[in-house]
Amino acid sequence: MARRPLPRILSNGGAQLARSRVLARTAADSATDVLQPLITIGRGLRRLAAAGRSRWTETPKDRRGALLFLVASVVLVVALVPYGPLLAVIALMAAAAWQGRDRTPATPEGPDDSQTQRLQSLYEALVPYFSLAEDPDPLYAHGGSWEKAFPSYEFDGGGRFTHLVIRYPAYFTDGEAGSRTRIEHLLTAKSGRGREYHFTWDEEANHLTVDVLAALPTDIAAQRFVTAPGETVLGFTDPTRVQRTLPLTHGEERRDVPPVVWRTGIRSTEPHLLVLGRPGTGTSTLLRSVALQALHHGDILIVDGGGTGEYACLVGRDGVLAVEAGLTGALTSLEWAAAETERRLISVNRARQEGQPAPDDTRRPLWVLLDRPSAFTHLATAEGRRDPQSLLQVPLRHGRAAHVTVVVADQLDALEGLSDGVRQHTRARVVLGPATADELTAALGAPPHTTPVDQVPPGRGYARLGTGAVHRLQVPATPDPYDDATSDAHRQAVLDLLPPRTTPADGERAPVPAEAEAAEATAEAKAVSMEKKARPAPNRTEPEEAPAEPEPTPVATETTTGAPEAPGGPEASAEPATSDPVPAGPVPVTAVAAEPVPAKAVAAEAS
Repeated sequence: MARRPLPRILSNGGAQLARSRVLARTAADSATDVLQPLITIGRGLRRLAAAGRSRWTETPKDRRGALLFLVASVVLVVALVPYGPLLAVIALMAAAAWQGRDRTPATPEGPDDSQTQRLQSLYEALVPYFSLAEDPDPLYAHGGSWEKAFPSYEFDGGGRFTHLVIRYPAYFTDGEAGSRTRIEHLLTAKSGRGREYHFTWDEEANHLTVDVLAALPTDIAAQRFVTAPGETVLGFTDPTRVQRTLPLTHGEERRDVPPVVWRTGIRSTEPHLLVLGRPGTGTSTLLRSVALQALHHGDILIVDGGGTGEYACLVGRDGVLAVEAGLTGALTSLEWAAAETERRLISVNRARQEGQPAPDDTRRPLWVLLDRPSAFTHLATAEGRRDPQSLLQVPLRHGRAAHVTVVVADQLDALEGLSDGVRQHTRARVVLGPATADELTAALGAPPHTTPVDQVPPGRGYARLGTGAVHRLQVPATPDPYDDATSDAHRQAVLDLLPPRTTPADGERAPVPAEAEAAEATAEAKAVSMEKKARPAPNRTEPEEAPAEPEPTPVATETTTGAPEAPGGPEASAEPATSDPVPAGPVPVTAVAAEPVPAKAVAAEAS
């Protein structure tokens, strides 16, 4: 039996609704144009009535009788005069039309004197770059007019450009990077420094569009981002550069912000990341943010070459295999990471040959985070030991197939000191802090489409994933919660994202610093006292129980000289892990982790 077609009103309802909406809008616009005189007169009558009411209110009560007598006399005279009522109505309508006119000041059609002078000076500055002596009809000439050269422009309240469209002759070499750079530097100097400009070159139409970019938000704190497994949020960028937004929470406010998402895993084209920046620009903050996101679905191994204890909050946490700050621990951990990568590759290859899925212990992502590995390079050279960067060859080359991701952060001037393997295989790049155009081009592989500024907030920079576009980047605020300078809101945001602490298999716990133990005891005493106040008094007296002794916070104070245990368990590791005393030499991670913890951080974490 043949299917009967749907009625036209059901099958084509969307088009009918859109057509009806357009007709209604057109009819409303036409009615507004026709009834515009009546609308103006009605607005004027309302204003006249309001003026009369205010005049009556302002008149003293002892004079209102005289005012009423005067009005009545005028009405009587108008009624007795021939054609008086008609003339009165005409006068009233004229007054209402005059009072009901649109009083909004008309916007000036052209720029004012200061804006005209700025446009003319910019035009004169561009003449040497956009003119030739052989041009019979030059667009740019000394003493010429700027109207044809600048078809569109906008100014802010201070008289500076916010939007400008520049026409240039066809013989200008807009395909050469040097020519573009000279024009961009000139426009930045003439339009006002201290702002970021975005340049859009339209080579087909011979147009250059200059836009002033708004500042990126710096108040975004660390939080649980809505991403899929294998996606890491590096920061946030301009809404015109990406087609995706993430819902964020800032206090009670909720908003959508466009992110820069880095994808890892076996399908990733840029499986490893390199972060560069000067001291104090937020490279460690970005690594902390990446580590907190990676702990949701994987395990991390941290090697801190700076030795400043930036990652002490991660020591002893679930999913954190080790936090090494000494050369011996770094070499041992990276050797295990290379062996673990090889083991995963062998297991995956064996499973594929047998037609089986990959084992579970090879699917859990493993993250290797290195902060300032160049510091270990100098130390290893001085002691005649192996460079830790040489142990990254296997994870960098084969990490994508084995679910191993490497993230390296170092100073911008140490780019040449990194090994060839690190520079070749880290195709996802981030540069934080102020940098010149040449430094950005050398680090990212392409120049940014905006003008770098000299002063930027921490965590501000540029990011480029592979061969993609260069994005402006603002890293979410992820400070060290054990730093006294950290605000309470940011400290609590980071502590909420930390996984719980793990208990060693033998049940031993490392001694806690006296400051942290005293802070924990104070916090627990306050909690017990508040609980006693809230609890009703018992009817009968009973002997009070001794308060439980507060448990010390577990802090790792040993460095595993053998191979650390693999994420999959004892069977997954290449060699059994043995725990030995800390050897003499460079300060291990235990000394960094055992530094006094601020009472605010301990109290916030305990709550």
